[in-house]
Amino acid sequence: MTAGEAGAPDGEGKGGVRAALGGLTTRGRSFLAAGVAAAICAYVLGQGDLLRVGLLLAVLPLVCVAVLYRTRHRVAGSRRLTPRRVSAGAEARVHLRMDNVSRVPTGLLMLQDHVPYVLGPRPRFVLDRVEAGGRREVSYRVRSDLRGRYPLGPLQLRLLDPFGMCELTRSFGAYDTLTVIPRTEPLPPVRLAGEASGYGDGTQRSLALAGEDDVIPRGYRHGDDLRRVHWRSTARYGELMVRREEQPQRARCTVLLDTRQGGYQGTGPDSAFEWAVSGAASVVVHMLERGFAVRLLTDTGAALPGEGPDGFAGSTQGSADSAGLMMDMLAVVEHSDGAGLSRAYDVLRGGNEGLLVAFVGDLDEEQAAVAARMRRRSGAAVAFVLDSGSWLTAGAVAGPVELTLRRLREAGWTAVAVAPGASLPELWRHAGRSHSESGAPGGGPTGFSGGWS
Repeated sequence: MTAGEAGAPDGEGKGGVRAALGGLTTRGRSFLAAGVAAAICAYVLGQGDLLRVGLLLAVLPLVCVAVLYRTRHRVAGSRRLTPRRVSAGAEARVHLRMDNVSRVPTGLLMLQDHVPYVLGPRPRFVLDRVEAGGRREVSYRVRSDLRGRYPLGPLQLRLLDPFGMCELTRSFGAYDTLTVIPRTEPLPPVRLAGEASGYGDGTQRSLALAGEDDVIPRGYRHGDDLRRVHWRSTARYGELMVRREEQPQRARCTVLLDTRQGGYQGTGPDSAFEWAVSGAASVVVHMLERGFAVRLLTDTGAALPGEGPDGFAGSTQGSADSAGLMMDMLAVVEHSDGAGLSRAYDVLRGGNEGLLVAFVGDLDEEQAAVAARMRRRSGAAVAFVLDSGSWLTAGAVAGPVELTLRRLREAGWTAVAVAPGASLPELWRHAGRSHSESGAPGGGPTGFSGGWS
């Protein structure tokens, strides 16, 4: 929630009398012009009655300006978003609250909030007289089909006199930000040979448990159970040593998003690039919910967010928090400079990355070769390949994409072509079936066994 306070200025207030006169409405200016014209005509024609009429017309808007300008209203405003993070196409509600903190009632108030055009029309409200110490609450809805971060504010308050001759505008300095994240779809449980769920017996053990000689002790800490004291190591090191308990490693998943400018054609919520962003978001949420430590990697080699140098999230904080951080990153991801996939390959070849799920655009022969080499360091790899040209014409998958698919499959990838408007849950099932039917090797360097869902 953000809050601010605005009030009508006194004689030394910002803007001065000139700002007050600038607040004359069309009606006020018309009355003033008519009064001056009537006064001039009365002087020329020598008509005293017409002069009185002209003075009345000219003085009325000036009196309204003086009364409105000298009235000291202190009005506090606040804005609250529910929720602050929404999916593209979903609605959020903005609640506005106005409090009259002065000792005098206000006149007619017009409330207006500034919102970007993609969120909908600019909301305007008319508030009746607010008593001293009273408050008014209004709300409106915002919605965007385009992901991103959108500022809300400033909130503007317009004070009107009863005759509509003058209006003064006051702005609250507080802003809010609405984050519109990519759409996500729930993915069905599938099974790929060679991958295990987030935890379990199939995960690689970091400690050997073959016998007494393989025990890896550590120093005693306050609160450790004395039954875990390892006396042989205690005698060797001269201090209390305890047996280290087995700490099963968490299964890892890297989601690679290709953001190259040259890899996609077209723009808008129904473009190939937006489908890839939405697909990456869906996989991130799906894998975090199933206990995986997940890293979101782009073709630039950036892994955001991450809890350590390797960039994986979800291992020390809740999956909901990790998913929220990654969704915020995906909400503002844009096209890269198009340098290729080599920087992402350099990150992946640095270690054992577990499951790899990639969303890639158009690949030429060189980039397809780089993508094929990424498979060597992964226990299992699934690639969703988008032919952005076919998305522009809603046509079938083109021939060059088939060549890319064949090359990736020869390198051990489970490669799936993405047709325009394809359903990610169906492609997810298809990837599971294709991997099982192909008999792709599972264990790899990770030592995973069983299945993943």
